[in-house]
Amino acid sequence: MKNRPLYMISVVAEILGIHPQTLRQYERLELIKPSRTIGNTRLYSEEDIEQIKFILTLTKDLGVNLAGVEVVLNMKQQLEETQKQLDLLKDFIRKHSDSLDMEKGDKGLVPLKNRDIIKVKIENEDE
Repeated sequence: MKNRPLYMISVVAEILGIHPQTLRQYERLELIKPSRTIGNTRLYSEEDIEQIKFILTLTKDLGVNLAGVEVVLNMKQQLEETQKQLDLLKDFIRKHSDSLDMEKGDKGLVPLKNRDIIKVKIENEDE
């Protein structure tokens, strides 16, 4: 529901107290990507508005230029993707921790010494 397009450009500009041209510029620079209707009208979702608020914080409050905003947004996206991958890895370890009790050593299967450490570390991060 958060990603559902709801607002036209004039409404978003009024909500955020900015000129519609600012939103058009952000779109040209690919900092935001509003959806379009069949008639090519821009429609912004709540998620788009949150992204614009973040951009405005960077530019107005922190003095970051638009090239810097692009770098920050790319880094933010990479961090989010990395976090998703980490969460998947944690889930995998939780589901398969019993089968991780043994590892192959020089003399066949031997107990995995660090398994409990890994499990405790994951459990502590979830708190």
